[in-house]
Amino acid sequence: MSLSVRDLTFAYKKTPVLDHVSFDAAQGELLAVLGPNGVGKTTLFRCILGEQKRYSGTITVDGADVRGFSPRETAHRIAYIPQTHALSFRFSVRDTVLMGTSHTLPPFASPGRAQEKIAAEALERLGIAALSDRSFDTLSGGEQQLCCVARALAQQARILLMDEPTSSLDYGNQLHVLSVVKELAKDGYTVLLSTHNPQHALWYADRVLALRDGRAAAFGPTDETLTPALLHMLYGTRAQLYETPGGPVILPVSSNITGGKAK
Repeated sequence: MSLSVRDLTFAYKKTPVLDHVSFDAAQGELLAVLGPNGVGKTTLFRCILGEQKRYSGTITVDGADVRGFSPRETAHRIAYIPQTHALSFRFSVRDTVLMGTSHTLPPFASPGRAQEKIAAEALERLGIAALSDRSFDTLSGGEQQLCCVARALAQQARILLMDEPTSSLDYGNQLHVLSVVKELAKDGYTVLLSTHNPQHALWYADRVLALRDGRAAAFGPTDETLTPALLHMLYGTRAQLYETPGGPVILPVSSNITGGKAK
């Protein structure tokens, strides 16, 4: 599925948040959404999900305007993976993933064999089937994030919105989760991932959407768009990009850093 946003404008009462934002996300693409705090990344996702409807402009999925989708129809197309995963009850990993199938059931119906098969396949795909009987609240941060991605896969939506999915993870789990998400994009999922770490975008994203002051400051292929000038515009930080055997890296430029040691 493809996603298209045109001239999206939104304000909370009289406070503008998004101002004529336009971009596309193609099937099989990982699009990283960059920008400092408060530029509207989460609001953008809420508009796409239909949680915020008082916007101008258009948001379409495969050419269909999302304003016309019911919540159930939205759930068939778009899955949301938040950055925090507080659950009110101690659900098992299996039951947590099964929640992703709820939109396919009539009201008050319980999941059946078909839904259990879908959940089991999602757990297997992400390599966490062995955790099925564990309580969600006993998992590590990385395991919880993978569980939530599995829940999104069980939803069988082909567009994944991920709101800073690695913000609370250690370095190893950050890279593991992002590697899994990149593989999902290669398998045909359309992924929008917001992040505060431009290095993640540089390594994993096909294209970048940079937001500043509610506007799209830049949009395009990662290797062409993510430049030192853009980083300075977004974060007020001077940096340079260097090619290494392991891929491109971003290094800050500072007169206080010499030979890798702070003075």
